[in-house]
Amino acid sequence: MKERIGLFGGTFDPIHLGHLRAAEEVLHSFTLDRILFIPSFIPPHKERKGMAPAKDRMNMVELACRENPRFSASSLEVDAGERSYSVLTLARIKGLYPDAAVFFILGVDAFLEIGMWKDHERVLNECFFIVLSRPGYRLEEVAGILGGAVEDRMFAIPGGERIGEVLPESRRIFLLAIRALAISATEIRRRVLAGEEIKELVSEPVENYIRTHHLYQGA
Repeated sequence: MKERIGLFGGTFDPIHLGHLRAAEEVLHSFTLDRILFIPSFIPPHKERKGMAPAKDRMNMVELACRENPRFSASSLEVDAGERSYSVLTLARIKGLYPDAAVFFILGVDAFLEIGMWKDHERVLNECFFIVLSRPGYRLEEVAGILGGAVEDRMFAIPGGERIGEVLPESRRIFLLAIRALAISATEIRRRVLAGEEIKELVSEPVENYIRTHHLYQGA
């Protein structure tokens, strides 16, 4: 069987337990060999107020991934030093792992905007998608994206079920219901700025990194 690699991208500002829980549920439901967490690069002049630099976001992802042997941090987009497009990331991943089956992991809210992605048709044709449920959204909403043109490629997986090694024929987009943790990076940053506890929201190494490097504490 081909190696199966999941790609989990995002700003990860900071990476938190909600991200890790979602990835763990993907590992439970799919026979992925590894999940690469890929922090996006954002030029310093485009960073929002209070945003951690790319280097710090990358370091926190590396710390968080040490807790699971099938999680890895990838500096692919940070090292590229340019605006991150999924089609470019996919091409680089395929160059590094030419024989692997690649799965994009993303929330339903992000997948609903796939029509706005650069070369989205190419991305849809060249990899699999694992679309995760998110509070405030219904997985069923994705059936109408791109005018329903890709609905026949979708396959819904109830929470807790496993898909096994053999993927359903012709299905490329998997809708996975997960037990999402109600954690937001915005709330974490707010708490840090206010001097409040965040230990139940991020892993201990990430919390220590935030405190040691004085992230999200304003000027």
